[in-house]
Amino acid sequence: MILLTFTRNEAIPKEKVIWPKQYPIYVGDTIGVTTYYQKLHWHDVLEINLIKSGSGYYMINGQRFEFREGDILMINSNDLHCAYEKDNLVMLVISFAPFWLLGNLRYDSEILSPFKEMGAHFTNLLDRDHPSIGLLRDILLELQVEHENERQSFASMVYSQLLRFLALVNREFRMEGVGKPKEKVNSAQLEKVRQVIYAMEEKFGHPWTLEELAALVYLSPSRFSDIFRRVVGSAPLVYLIHIRLERAMILLETTNMKIMEVAYECGFRTLSNFNRLFKQQYGVSPRISKKKNYQITVR
Repeated sequence: MILLTFTRNEAIPKEKVIWPKQYPIYVGDTIGVTTYYQKLHWHDVLEINLIKSGSGYYMINGQRFEFREGDILMINSNDLHCAYEKDNLVMLVISFAPFWLLGNLRYDSEILSPFKEMGAHFTNLLDRDHPSIGLLRDILLELQVEHENERQSFASMVYSQLLRFLALVNREFRMEGVGKPKEKVNSAQLEKVRQVIYAMEEKFGHPWTLEELAALVYLSPSRFSDIFRRVVGSAPLVYLIHIRLERAMILLETTNMKIMEVAYECGFRTLSNFNRLFKQQYGVSPRISKKKNYQITVR
């Protein structure tokens, strides 16, 4: 059994996975992108995504990666990232603990290089036109079949497929130099964004202004807004609305608070504005969302 916990670092929640020692891997399909994963987050696992259908984009450490059916993405531990769906997204997600493969470093010291050298010799989005990309897709799908069928020695089969995948990426997709974006976001800037998002999460009902948020990390509003946009993919106050709407949904689903009380608790100053933004985000009105929750509660 794999448990997900969320802890606070200096900035935003860190997704921490408590792994079973003998089989520290998660394999499963996701349909669409949940509201949590539309928020910037990070975790202590290594992750591989195969896009089975649909399209969307990732924001990873300030870079935007457009993806479509057939693409494969690799996300390193501690990468700041969030995902957005464009249409009909189904994605195979494979995440695993790095310690599972450490023993193999005695035989192949480069087996984890696709993650360790990310940004230097590898990119998060693998070349979709590479001759070996089809073989990589097949390996991941075979890994999923072994995981789901749980036949005798399935853990060894999953392990071997994972090793095969990483070895092939290391052999075929290594580049001498990865092109850097013209305005790369550095680690200090990433940390500033983390700090601001942490403040947003902690005090989501506060009437934040752009000036206040920028002052938290000692930047001018224009400079802060530019960095935030490059890291997250949206303006700071737009992202804040996203956080508030998510908290509102949780309150509607888990409490008996009135809709107006929820709106004010989450920082919305007018009910009409809250209703409009909520429906825009979730496709239903707060009233309908609360009614569904009530029906589930009384049954």
